[in-house]
Amino acid sequence: MARTQADARVETLPYSWYADPAIAAAERDQIFRCSWQYAGHTGELGGPGSMFPTQVGGLPVVVVLDREGELRAFLNVCRHRGTVLVNEPQARGTIQCPYHAWTYGLDGALRGAPRSKEEPGFEMEELGLVPVQVDTWGPFVLVNPDTDAPGLDAALGSLPESVAENGLDVDSLRFHHRVSYEVRANWKIAIENYLECYHCQLNHPEFVKVIDEQRQRMEVDGLRLSQFPPVHADAYREDAPYDVSDSVPTAQYHVLFPAMKFNVNPGRPNLSIGPMWPLATDRSAAWFDYFFAEGTDEDWIKRMLEFDDQVGSEDTGLVEAVQRGAASGALEHGRLLTRTERLIGAFQDMVRARIG
Repeated sequence: MARTQADARVETLPYSWYADPAIAAAERDQIFRCSWQYAGHTGELGGPGSMFPTQVGGLPVVVVLDREGELRAFLNVCRHRGTVLVNEPQARGTIQCPYHAWTYGLDGALRGAPRSKEEPGFEMEELGLVPVQVDTWGPFVLVNPDTDAPGLDAALGSLPESVAENGLDVDSLRFHHRVSYEVRANWKIAIENYLECYHCQLNHPEFVKVIDEQRQRMEVDGLRLSQFPPVHADAYREDAPYDVSDSVPTAQYHVLFPAMKFNVNPGRPNLSIGPMWPLATDRSAAWFDYFFAEGTDEDWIKRMLEFDDQVGSEDTGLVEAVQRGAASGALEHGRLLTRTERLIGAFQDMVRARIG
């Protein structure tokens, strides 16, 4: 592959990687099914026996707080015929399949299967729910389907420290709402768009009134890819998109590889966090959980969310246009700018290292 004198990669991933089902299958198995991903927040659990369903890289998962208060997570799939077990948050003493009433304890063990005593060689102890790794950072619940993978602390690396050093106490925030969405683009294209603001001057006129993209700092540390743009001087004017008067000096936007986004916009303490995962080579799903400081004025939240929604809708059109072009077969690859798009280069190297 072509390199600059600084040994930075300048060629993008092959454009075939945004359309090839074989690459999508490899990413599913070698990236999403062995990585830590955001699954929800602790406010979704209401004490022992509570549980909530979620998606982790496209896998159905159920997060459970057992009778002793231990956090557990399992594939949310019955061992009998594959039914999804839990379809909404609930609190109960067992997990029961709605199809044939196979019943599991909160530890995942199979406790009962109607007519199984009539079945020769039925090994109940071998048919428990399949466990996955689960852990928390502040109010955030993260899951890794690979039980042999290193723990959450290793995956997070310096992310919690970086978030705190840049002015945000995640434990002081309260969950506000969740927004789910889909884009008609490969998941990598959506993440790559997030990892650069080269497109912002042309496509996000309100955003560049709030943050100073040309003075932003970028960092790559372990699985963390981060942007720290200073708050723009124009953001303090009366005609700014929303009130940023309580801002720390910089915003912060992080990706934890492969696809967990973590956003802190200027203004009062706020964050949005969420996963993205592939549905097909040309379609991705995602959600954001929004958190704000307790007692934050709802009018301020409304104005900031209108700004955030506008930026998101502008990005959707951009990434879908990239998908149409990159997946067309017209070109083999693109050419990165090694400084402005260095986070994309680092991200694509992470993908290459796992796919080969």
